[in-house]
Amino acid sequence: MAARQRSATAASGSAPREHWSVAVEGEAARLDVPADAQRDRHFEVYCCFTVARAGAGTASHALRVLVDGQQEWARRIATDAGVRDTLDVRFRRTVPAGRSLRLHALGSTEGARPLRLSIEVEEE
Repeated sequence: MAARQRSATAASGSAPREHWSVAVEGEAARLDVPADAQRDRHFEVYCCFTVARAGAGTASHALRVLVDGQQEWARRIATDAGVRDTLDVRFRRTVPAGRSLRLHALGSTEGARPLRLSIEVEEE
């Protein structure tokens, strides 16, 4: 499910940068980044919903992103007639020391089928 990776430190004595990610085949993904008791962190969050058109006729897909239970972003678009189409969002979030970050990405489709829903969080 979720994977945590730390990259090498940029400078001697600085904290390693965190990278968290999850990807699912479906319409709902959740990623919980645990709290760091000692420091504030600044993250870039990227969510991507990939779908395929199910057949002829109209189709659409939507993505809704919740941060700590509150809606951060939502959009519905027409699904392209090609093989695959995506809907994605990127935003920044500051997380105070001692607080976790809870992310939910919720996709939905009409006339399309979900292929992949992913959340990536990169410390800046």
